[in-house]
Amino acid sequence: MINPTRYLHTLRYLRPVQIYGRIWFKLYRPKPDLRPAPPLRKSTHPAASWAVRVPSMLGPERFRLLNEEGGLDEGWDPPKRSRLWVYNLHCFDDLNAREAQQRNEWHRALIRRWIRENPPGKGTGWEPYPTSLRIVNWIKWALAGNTLLAEALESLAVQVRFLNRRLEFHLLGNHLFANSKALIFAGHFFEGAEAEVWAKRGMDILKRELPEQILADGGHFELSPMYHSIILEDMLDLVNLFDCYSETSFHGLPASEAARRMLTWLKVMCHPDGQISLFNDAAFGMAAIPIELYAYAGRLGIYNQDETSAGQSPMTKTSFVTLFFGPIKITHLKESGYIRVENGPMTAILDVAPIGPDYLPGHAHADTLSFELSLNGERIIVDSGTSRYDEGVERLRQRGTSAHNTVVIDGKDSSEVWSSFRVANRAKPFGLEIKEAPAGSVMVRCAHDGYRRFPGKQVHWREWHFGENSLTVRDVIEGRFTVAVDHVNFHPDVSIANRESNLFSVVLPNGKKILCQVKKAICRLVPSAYHPEFGISYENQCLEVQLNGNESLIVFNWS
Repeated sequence: MINPTRYLHTLRYLRPVQIYGRIWFKLYRPKPDLRPAPPLRKSTHPAASWAVRVPSMLGPERFRLLNEEGGLDEGWDPPKRSRLWVYNLHCFDDLNAREAQQRNEWHRALIRRWIRENPPGKGTGWEPYPTSLRIVNWIKWALAGNTLLAEALESLAVQVRFLNRRLEFHLLGNHLFANSKALIFAGHFFEGAEAEVWAKRGMDILKRELPEQILADGGHFELSPMYHSIILEDMLDLVNLFDCYSETSFHGLPASEAARRMLTWLKVMCHPDGQISLFNDAAFGMAAIPIELYAYAGRLGIYNQDETSAGQSPMTKTSFVTLFFGPIKITHLKESGYIRVENGPMTAILDVAPIGPDYLPGHAHADTLSFELSLNGERIIVDSGTSRYDEGVERLRQRGTSAHNTVVIDGKDSSEVWSSFRVANRAKPFGLEIKEAPAGSVMVRCAHDGYRRFPGKQVHWREWHFGENSLTVRDVIEGRFTVAVDHVNFHPDVSIANRESNLFSVVLPNGKKILCQVKKAICRLVPSAYHPEFGISYENQCLEVQLNGNESLIVFNWS
């Protein structure tokens, strides 16, 4: 059933180009331009080795994508697969994956088969996003020393022309970024007047988008660590491309400077295990792992791991604040809205951020004031992650407030997530304070207004108190409500022992224990699910804390 109010609160944030652009995109279908490909441009320097990912080809016609196996016997548009799985099938990431040279003949055959079985302009493979990624992957493969045969070059030019008339202005964000990157790659790889038009258009779009999409603190504005990593790799790829074609006249994109800021942001948002935090739509395995991105940046001469530590970069000025309260170090990414707290063996990452750009919240979750916690290098309290994009109950559950480490009031979501990528009313954080508290502890305090839209006009305030060997999480609800429940999701490798009412031990994989005590509330442990990768779900335990009155305290102590 259509909810007019929900639609109104969703549409009112959109930019005009997203509305009329969607109409244009649906009505206009360009005819493929089958003219011969332009000649190739001669590169001035060999490409540095690209960032690599985990291989996805299991055989000449078999793939493992999003942790699901499938093959071309199902066709290029298998109806039983998710749209994201099919997108990945058409993207050709394996061409530049680890040990790709060992699968060189598979890749050549796959390219030929794709051209033969995906006629120009028809099928999912010709949608702008997978087309953009495939264009870049084919060119990167060629610049790595492989030969694109004449039929592949002809197809590549047809793909670029088709993409140039199907840019995703109605979506903006990372989709438009990928479109423009593909035009820039093609405009450098080929030469002549047509290629220069592609390059110029791609450059013009990115010069306009870059100041908005890459925030002053280095974060990507959709506020997903996963998409940040993807866009960071895009920026590094552009640096690499510009080095390959250093004599061309249409440069001027500050790719190196943006990449440096993004590398610093990424270090702040990673846990001691080296992997990203999982706020908003985020999962492992979709982007190159952070250590691979750091190594890639090092090969390009824009990153030196020995000189850089989390939250600090000698190579660029970034807009964040680093505060020291004795041994406690706090890094506040001001524009993104995330906070990293380090205290000896403990690392916490706090979400005091908006859900993302008002006009582009498609990858947002209703997770305001959530947090993640690591101790002794191991994840203890985790965001539940993301395992799917297809519309349905499970996608809504994973985006909903109850799947995150924050408070649900009267069973509602703090931001009104709906469909697969929609948000109507959304929570806005306010009142942030970072200050020293009694007994040498440090307090981070913040609130959000996501529940003010309901009759009780509730406001959720949260305080994190970081002591020498402790963390206390205090939640206070202002306004009228019936039931408020906090959620704390433990990593699947963590177990619970010696429980006595509201006091129990959290046992880490290495055998060490954290004492957890719940005060001013009623608590219970319930089964939940953890989704660190697409297509994967692990059983874990969630602590549900029902506020007794308008306040609760959860105290964690370790030695």
